[in-house]
Amino acid sequence: MAEQQAILSDDTSLLPARASSSRLSGRYPLGAILLCVVLFGAAAAATLSNMSVQLPPALWLDALAGPDIGDMRQVLVHYAFLPRLAVSLLSGAALGLAGTVLQQVLRNPLASPETVGVSAGAYLALALATLLAPSLLAYGREWVALAGAFTALAAVFALSWHKGLSPLSVVLAGLVVSLYAGAIGAALVVLRHEWLASLFIWGAGSLGQQDWSTTLWLLPRLGAAALLIGLMVRPLTLLGLDDEGARSLGVPLGLYRFAGLAAAVALIAFVVAAVGVIGFVGLAAATLARIGGARRLGQQLVMAPLIGASLLWAADQGVQVATGPQGDLLPTGAMTALLGAPLLLWLLPRLALGLETPALGSQHLPRAGRSGLVLAAIGGLLLLLLALALLYAPGPHGWTFASGDQLQPLLSWRLPRVCAALAAGAMLALAGLMMQRLTGNPMASPEVLGISAGAALGMMVALFSLADAGRSVQTVAATIGAFAALLVTLAIGRRAAYAPERLLLAGVALTALFDALILVLTATGDPRAMLLLNWLTGSTYGVDAGSAFFTSTVALCLFLASPLFMRWLDMLPLGSAAVQSLGVNLRATRLLVLLMVAALTAASTLVVGPLTFIGLMAPHLARRLGLSRALPQAIGAVLVGALIMVCADWIGRTAIFPRQIPAGIVATLIGGPVLMWLLRRS
Repeated sequence: MAEQQAILSDDTSLLPARASSSRLSGRYPLGAILLCVVLFGAAAAATLSNMSVQLPPALWLDALAGPDIGDMRQVLVHYAFLPRLAVSLLSGAALGLAGTVLQQVLRNPLASPETVGVSAGAYLALALATLLAPSLLAYGREWVALAGAFTALAAVFALSWHKGLSPLSVVLAGLVVSLYAGAIGAALVVLRHEWLASLFIWGAGSLGQQDWSTTLWLLPRLGAAALLIGLMVRPLTLLGLDDEGARSLGVPLGLYRFAGLAAAVALIAFVVAAVGVIGFVGLAAATLARIGGARRLGQQLVMAPLIGASLLWAADQGVQVATGPQGDLLPTGAMTALLGAPLLLWLLPRLALGLETPALGSQHLPRAGRSGLVLAAIGGLLLLLLALALLYAPGPHGWTFASGDQLQPLLSWRLPRVCAALAAGAMLALAGLMMQRLTGNPMASPEVLGISAGAALGMMVALFSLADAGRSVQTVAATIGAFAALLVTLAIGRRAAYAPERLLLAGVALTALFDALILVLTATGDPRAMLLLNWLTGSTYGVDAGSAFFTSTVALCLFLASPLFMRWLDMLPLGSAAVQSLGVNLRATRLLVLLMVAALTAASTLVVGPLTFIGLMAPHLARRLGLSRALPQAIGAVLVGALIMVCADWIGRTAIFPRQIPAGIVATLIGGPVLMWLLRRS
């Protein structure tokens, strides 16, 4: 009894201290402040190390105040190193502030410059202006970037408005817009490489500077946008309430929502116009500020810019420590994506997103009375397209059908490409169908969930680590990478019952990780990286008879095995309890389906690259034609996927003959609008 009283007495004596600690942590976000201190300390240490390499400490003050023009070391520090440091601080702070405002206005903890497509839109606008209308840049890069950013945001809103701008719908629409804008940008780089090669590297977020002009250009623009946000703190706080509650307080929602979005998009556009796309800083800074204890919006608007500035500063100095004075050639934006993607994967299970109905899952779609006729019609259309792809193309005398003696040499060139495109499209479609039925999520596909990116990562590892990685070795490596990415995605989604937003954001993170690695390798100038870049576009013009035979053989073997899965695919959407009640070993079934998906994805990705949208689009198109059971829908999806890829290859070969557009890019350009239409109709 005495011990209990003593313990109670001790506990009571601690109450004032605990209350004081609670008040202190409520007034100041101690976790966020501590994180800032750590990041600032690491960045400052790296900065001092980099400075000492370039210039003796005794000359630092001279280089800062007035460099000796005769001493090139001082000139480089004053006009290159210090401006780069200033730009990293300004850009990081701007992105952190923009991410916080986007999350507040959209009431979406995953909103960021990347997930809502704003960065991709601004970059694409600058690329288009550079290539097609360079005179527009004379009026200011920021206006071109702003136009692209607002266009992308408008597209995201148009696709998700009917869903009330819910987190899932906004993120999915932003993902589609970003990927579509990226496909257009890749097409431009392929077609006009001599004009846009440097823009490709710059678009990855290059902070290298040659004078103070970029710093002086950014300061007033970022300051004006930040001032506008500062004047709207109270209205922005009320926007965090539900619409009814905000209206009851007399808040003009439309006006303040537009003003907040305009300021955030302006911040992003200014940064993109100045240094390119810096990945994940906006999302990471806003999220870390909230996790670090910044509960009120005012605290978040202070801490997120500080965290963003210190994060980008530390990342950029780390790049320079790792690469030395030649670090200007390595895009810092790609490195932040390398750091940010694992961070997002770590944060996903810890973010409260809620559960939502899948975007396309609640529709009442038609059911075909005679599925055989539908499949026969699709098959007939595919045969017609195959004949056109093999026989009809432009030549010296215009469009002609090849026949007779001229047909044989043309078939030796066209047939391998057509066969490879057909097999790859069919495999991606079947992989997408199996993923959608396995997870019960109609938004699942190899491209969206990062499985294609995982396959590409596996192939990239084999290409750079092995001296002679043949087609079979690449296929095995790609299969391992696809399966690993699939396991990561499903492990993240398992705790939330495979909620669509978890799976989608995991796919975003994995795809961003892969893209960042590609950008880093490309920046190194390694010739293998340039070969990898050409493959990423999904080109079939490197396919020979041997590669086509290998791909077609793998596809045929996998298709022959697929009927064994159809009974399971009919049952899996019913749920775990129903499947187990029928005596099916659920764990073994899921594992076998996942292995099949990984093999299909890997074999197809080797031919058409990691992004075509076919795995997402073909099963939906088959379902809209009334094919609801697993076997008819699988056959329909395979035929539709093959049809799209053969069409894409044919268009890519003939549209701008004698030049060519990679089939993967054409498929994405075709599939993007179709997918947007599906999202809008959902």
